[in-house]
Amino acid sequence: MQSFISETIDDILKTTHSFEDVVFILPSQRAKVFVKQTFKDKISVGFLPETINIEQFIQNISGVQKADNIQLLFHFYTIYKRVEKNPDSFDTFSSWALTVLQDFNEIDQHLINTKDIFMYLRDIERLKKWSVNGTFKETALIKDHYSFLEKLNTYYNAFYEFLIGENIGYQGLIYREACTKIDDFLEKNKNKKFFFIGFNALNKAEELLFQKVLESGNSEIYWDLDETFFNSNHQAGKFIRKYKSSWRYYEKNQIKSLGNSFSTPKKIQVIGAAKNNTQIKYIGEILEATTNFKNTALVLADETLLPVTLNSLPKNINAINITMGYPLKDIPTTGLLFSIFALFNSQEKLQKSVLNEFYYKDVLRFFKHQSIYGLIASIDDFTVAIAKDNQTFIKESHLEKLLKEETTEVKTVILNLFKPFDSVGDFMDRILALINLLKEKVNALEKEYLFRFYTVFTQLQTLQNEFHYFVDLKTLSLFFKQLISSESLSFQGEPLKGLQLMGMLETRVLDFENIILASANEGVLPASSQQNTFIPFDVKVEYGLPTYREKDAIFSYHFFRLMQRAKNIFIVYNTEHDIFGSGEKSRFVTQLEMIRTDIVQKIISPRVVAQNSELKVISKNELVFERLKEIAKAGFSPSSLTNYLYNPVAFYKQKVLRIKEFDDVEETVAYNTLGTVVHEALDELYKPFIGHFLTVDAILEMEKIAKNIVVKHFKIQFKNGDLSTGKNRLIFEVANRFVTNFLSQEKELLKDKNNQLKIIATEENLSAEIVVEGIDFPIKIHGNVDRVDELNGEVRIIDYKSGMVQAAELKVLDFEKLREKQQHKAIQVLIYAYLYSKDKKFDFSKNLRAGIFSFKNLNSGFLEINFSSNYRKPETTITEEKLEEFMEELKMYIKEIYDPEVGFIEPADLRY
Repeated sequence: MQSFISETIDDILKTTHSFEDVVFILPSQRAKVFVKQTFKDKISVGFLPETINIEQFIQNISGVQKADNIQLLFHFYTIYKRVEKNPDSFDTFSSWALTVLQDFNEIDQHLINTKDIFMYLRDIERLKKWSVNGTFKETALIKDHYSFLEKLNTYYNAFYEFLIGENIGYQGLIYREACTKIDDFLEKNKNKKFFFIGFNALNKAEELLFQKVLESGNSEIYWDLDETFFNSNHQAGKFIRKYKSSWRYYEKNQIKSLGNSFSTPKKIQVIGAAKNNTQIKYIGEILEATTNFKNTALVLADETLLPVTLNSLPKNINAINITMGYPLKDIPTTGLLFSIFALFNSQEKLQKSVLNEFYYKDVLRFFKHQSIYGLIASIDDFTVAIAKDNQTFIKESHLEKLLKEETTEVKTVILNLFKPFDSVGDFMDRILALINLLKEKVNALEKEYLFRFYTVFTQLQTLQNEFHYFVDLKTLSLFFKQLISSESLSFQGEPLKGLQLMGMLETRVLDFENIILASANEGVLPASSQQNTFIPFDVKVEYGLPTYREKDAIFSYHFFRLMQRAKNIFIVYNTEHDIFGSGEKSRFVTQLEMIRTDIVQKIISPRVVAQNSELKVISKNELVFERLKEIAKAGFSPSSLTNYLYNPVAFYKQKVLRIKEFDDVEETVAYNTLGTVVHEALDELYKPFIGHFLTVDAILEMEKIAKNIVVKHFKIQFKNGDLSTGKNRLIFEVANRFVTNFLSQEKELLKDKNNQLKIIATEENLSAEIVVEGIDFPIKIHGNVDRVDELNGEVRIIDYKSGMVQAAELKVLDFEKLREKQQHKAIQVLIYAYLYSKDKKFDFSKNLRAGIFSFKNLNSGFLEINFSSNYRKPETTITEEKLEEFMEELKMYIKEIYDPEVGFIEPADLRY
């Protein structure tokens, strides 16, 4: 394959033999390297021509230096404040100013008379306001918008004049200035010969400059286009056909370098893949099967796929050149800096600035970032202590305790970050100090990340010192977020070796034998027609500014130019309809399929390996039996037995392995905390009446102190928590209502003089040992009964539940069905009844009942264990025989726990 660069240089060498005064002008910086290498391969000795890209050429003509976007934004705000009586704040201004600068840039590149276009825009808006009867209503927002459009020309003129005075500018300004100075430039450089190589879509300024240079004689232009597209009405040849027909230069000269390689035989595969990940993984397989990457390019139409692409490259790639920058927003250091901003933004939002306290999640996010985590030894202990004390807000004293073992430098830099700052400049000094500290502790790659941010913050600090536009941290935070979204980190590599990984625009002028094109989807290639601009579509058409039509033609050219000389082409697109793409392959791919008949199409999907889902089974060894003996001695609680019945594997993890749930800070009162508070409050209220009959007066006394007791137990259970506002306040009120509603129900019961209610015990721990056949040691069962009382001569075993319980859950018709989850509450209550009968040697000549008070279902009253299926004749008395029958069935399950042949088996019907 002979590349376009090679063909062009061969043609130039036919007429040009000395290159001392020759200048090659190329569309991109990347192309320069390939031109120089090809040139070196073709001449044995002599000077290389001067090789520059188009931006350098324009800058040489204009003499104006290009300013970066941040610098331009600050200068523009300076001008804006001079023009406006009531200017927007800098953060509001920066949200729309970049779009205005983009429009100014486009207007200047196309040499539009600014006064005309801005008056045209103004008149359109005035016509919109016009009304026959004058009843058009303007909102404040519409007024602001009209006022803004009226002043665009004023902004433009003032800003242009300022930039010229400083001899700096944006790209469009440099182009406009170059057009006014081109004649002087050509006069000074009349001995030089210029070659324009590989251009396609030119703006009006470039058209004017190119024609001026060409008409001066002794200069030439080489277009990279195939005859297939030039001689037809194809979109890819739109611009070059236009120049051929409209430029005076072509009245006397023929167009150069039209190739005919597109029609040569090629191997083209169009591959549909479900989702972006599948695309990239499949491309990894293509590359893995490739042995030589010398003439291979992987082109990402969607450049946001770069991070996942880099993580999916196969091991056989030992050299790679990446022209795209890695997005700054995706590198780990960005997360660290955002976490520092979050510390103070949350502090202000939660009104903790005066106390200088920080939200615990923001503090942990900072300390658990990989850069900080490796720096400080005791972060895990610090995390545990925060959870233990339920510390929602972290004070400076907590941080001092954390850092007491660290070096003075580490302690000073980290603590300074958390101190109140006097100014935004002071805050940026602290960020720079942290970067300086971290650079000594990280690897080479992380050092590159840190250096990039060091330059960003140094630039921001310089601008802040000069302009003072960051009035507070929020403004800096918003601006930093905006800046990071558009900035990237450049890769270093050898451009002539290995796999070439690039975006679509970087392929200009370059040719490869093997092309892999990813994300060839509609909406990506070409990009969507949405444009961020203040100039309406019809105004752009009227003034000859580029619209999405022209941009579609540019993408069409890049796509088909890439195909021209390639021999092996893989075009991969996403088949899925989701938020990342339409699921439709690009129109250019469809056009390619219509032009050529040798395309292989296929749809690929990830290999799905069928796996037999087997239930988890954990066998019992000697160590397990040792632990089970310990449990037998310590005792089974009702909840541990129901846990085993529900999921034996969960029982194994919690009781045998003793794996506890991870403690975390409880910002919002957890449901189990609510239940504990209600239980403890009722225990404290009823404990003084143990052994006594309750009266209405006693309940009235309880009602007076109930709220204070609820508050007291919240302070114990919900350490350092705030109950005064928000969701926690609502949960507190719910707990208080549970207690007061329960007391009200008790009061109504006692108003009937026939009812006699005696409190026997509250929160009493009961236990009993049982003998199970086949187990040669006793099994202890224990439990904490919420309340035992005697109502009208009948003993009641009562369990409080803060959740919803229905009467059906306490209906026990068949003891063999105890394993069913619906029976688990009944099991708990029956175990309490059994323990009470054994512990107190209960006389069954008295009636014994057991049940639940459900605070979410108090209207149903006391929900009792019911052995009858006939709802008209409930059987709620617990007899000694019923308890023995129940315990025989329970012993079967305990025997199962201790059976060496039966492992801990995961139930097949578990939801999760």
